[in-house]
Amino acid sequence: MSVLPVSAPLESFWQLVHGPLAHWAEQRPDVIALESEAGVWTFAQLHTAVQQRSAKLIARHAPQMVLLDASQSTLERLVDFLAVIHSGRCAAVADPDWQPAVRQRIESWLPNTPGNLSTAAPLTSFYTGFTSGSTGVPKGFKRHHQSWTESFRVGLQDFGPVVAQRTLTPGRISHSLFLFGAMQGVWYGCGAVMQEKFSASRCLNTLARGDTPCLVAVPSQLLLMLQWAEHRKLRPIPEVELITISGARWMRAHTPALRALFPKARIIEFYGASEASFVAWMDADEASSPQAVGRPFSNVEIDIRSTADHSVAEASRSQEGDGLIYIRSPMLFMDYVGDAHDPTAVLRDDDWLSVRDMGHIDERGMLCLAGRQSRMIVTQGKNLFPEEIENMLAEHPHIAHVSLHGSADALRGMQVQAVVQWKPDMAEPHPGALALSQWLRERTEAFKVPRQWWICPDWPHTASGKTDHGKLGLALQSASPSSDRPPLLLQLQPLQG
Repeated sequence: MSVLPVSAPLESFWQLVHGPLAHWAEQRPDVIALESEAGVWTFAQLHTAVQQRSAKLIARHAPQMVLLDASQSTLERLVDFLAVIHSGRCAAVADPDWQPAVRQRIESWLPNTPGNLSTAAPLTSFYTGFTSGSTGVPKGFKRHHQSWTESFRVGLQDFGPVVAQRTLTPGRISHSLFLFGAMQGVWYGCGAVMQEKFSASRCLNTLARGDTPCLVAVPSQLLLMLQWAEHRKLRPIPEVELITISGARWMRAHTPALRALFPKARIIEFYGASEASFVAWMDADEASSPQAVGRPFSNVEIDIRSTADHSVAEASRSQEGDGLIYIRSPMLFMDYVGDAHDPTAVLRDDDWLSVRDMGHIDERGMLCLAGRQSRMIVTQGKNLFPEEIENMLAEHPHIAHVSLHGSADALRGMQVQAVVQWKPDMAEPHPGALALSQWLRERTEAFKVPRQWWICPDWPHTASGKTDHGKLGLALQSASPSSDRPPLLLQLQPLQG
């Protein structure tokens, strides 16, 4: 299959997310561009439908930003998404699980009058996505075409031609990773397979057919596939050539099992953010420290800055201690949409950006991620990043989910507390607090071991499927004996023993 040579000068249509659609409709009209349980669209059919729907948007003077209908199938939303950006507008992608009050608030942010539209250009906005905010309302982030077309281009450059093949991207397009996977399939001309609702068994069946060599997935999906394959004693699937993992930290203890199921696949994990796109990547088989997330993509620069003076362009760099990670690349987002008072929002310094993650570059040139600045706990005069201990505890055979927090302590500054959820259907009894503490002491320093342990049977998740640490933190405050907060619906139980 012919794909864009990474070193060739870009024709104008390659610089737009939807731009190559007309090219592929002419070159390969009968190849399937998009597929799900809801149906299929060839490149020719998709191009025709996008042109027709785009013309209707223009004729009715639709606003410059169009919120997609969350009640439609994933396939229909993708066609509408392409139509909106083809018309020169920006598509806002709602989450089907938003409560009516959340949706109404977000709708109030969006411009509802027609703008002075011009033909789409590399630096014009095309997409507004939403990610979890500290205020409980999703943060809208806006992107221009170049931020994604550069991601498509550098993916081809750094991963090689293997990435430009038919791809399974089995998640909701309200999660930007899966929308990106679908648009990548259209842009490369290889097509993408979606799922209206995630199913591990259907994923494995699709991959085993042999006509979809690439998979884009988050760790939780891969773990469910591994569990299903083990339960059904499925044969290995050598037809898969590439697996790219993002959205959360991949626990590398599971890499051998993933390798056994997909023996010929290159397994790549990459670190990125809604506001930054690609940042760093590595092969999951590569020997590295648990904190390593990879080397920068070839079009990304990274600067580690002292937290004491992170606003200064020439702030001190640190090869040993952790500092704020600043990123410069052509893939950064434009700006937030809506409420702008979220303390977790990014930091900017000219064309540098930080999503407030902290880390360092090791002697091998690998970016090592310590954790999010806003979650750092200072205990006994030392910095503790909850993510480090959460990753350790996630390897415990009884623990399904874990979240670390700090509470005020006159002696230690902050006292470390852990909230866990047990894995279901364990044959042996769950460990008590002392057993968990001892298990951790054998693996890390004493000051990092939680002083209090809590059980949360009903684990809260954000809209993107990640642990809702904010909600758990509020539940801990309510559970404190000295708290005057009213009890939350989310109930915690102290772990004894």
